[in-house]
Amino acid sequence: MNGILLIDKPAGWTSSDVVAKLRGVLHEKRIGHSGTLDPMATGLLVLFVGRATRAVEFAESHDKRYLAGLRLGLTTDTQDITGNPVGGEPRPVSRAELEEVLSRFRGEIAQVPPMYSAIKIRGQKLYEIARRGGEVERKPRPVTIRALEIAGERDGDFLLDVRCSKGTYVRTLSHDIGQALGCGGCMSSLRRLAAGEFRLEDAHTLEAVIAAADEGRAETLLLPVDSLFTAYPRLCVSAAMEKKIRCGNTLSADAPSGRYRLYGEGGNFLALARVDNGELKTIKSFFEV
Repeated sequence: MNGILLIDKPAGWTSSDVVAKLRGVLHEKRIGHSGTLDPMATGLLVLFVGRATRAVEFAESHDKRYLAGLRLGLTTDTQDITGNPVGGEPRPVSRAELEEVLSRFRGEIAQVPPMYSAIKIRGQKLYEIARRGGEVERKPRPVTIRALEIAGERDGDFLLDVRCSKGTYVRTLSHDIGQALGCGGCMSSLRRLAAGEFRLEDAHTLEAVIAAADEGRAETLLLPVDSLFTAYPRLCVSAAMEKKIRCGNTLSADAPSGRYRLYGEGGNFLALARVDNGELKTIKSFFEV
């Protein structure tokens, strides 16, 4: 079983919980994902199954899109509503006032990673230090907020449509917006809508995957691994060239320099490859060995 599986992660599950569950359901140990979601978050989790796990590294840098709840007037130690209150000043904030502040957070910004994160400093994860009551200095990191809009309101919270680069902490964004408004803020909900070209509307619930596995049709839910590389042109090779590619050889290619999706004569996806000055080299192979 090889391919990409899009899951609509439920609240209360860690990304690792989902992976562990599906390893048992699909009877496949090789399962990985391209971007963690916190337990309180829901939405798109992109999983790579079987030999497709070799493609994870190419998806980790994908931009993400989220629908985030912003609760103003409350700050917490985790920067979301699961944490302990540590401040805030409840007061009415108009949509116009929020709109003005959001303009400061679009484009490239610097974020200080939250203490409750898996980033390691001197070999220790920050959340492990935080749970012991400690705190260490963290250097700001550049991230890019490609779009940030008010999507509506729900239960007294604003909803934000966020499109951002890899490494962005939406709860830190929520916290910083609250600080800029002078009343404090935290993230009250989070739903991932997209990762790269993958969309939540194409994802499956865990229940649907389990039911499909029970019926012996789980493999029909998988996307082919080459769907990750549709931005690159297709390049087909002969049977003789395929044999050499499977042996790891560099070949001559009459194609412009750049990256390609490489296919055999039968249409089987072989590898992500690169042509440089007429030489074809494999970047990463995906054929079974």
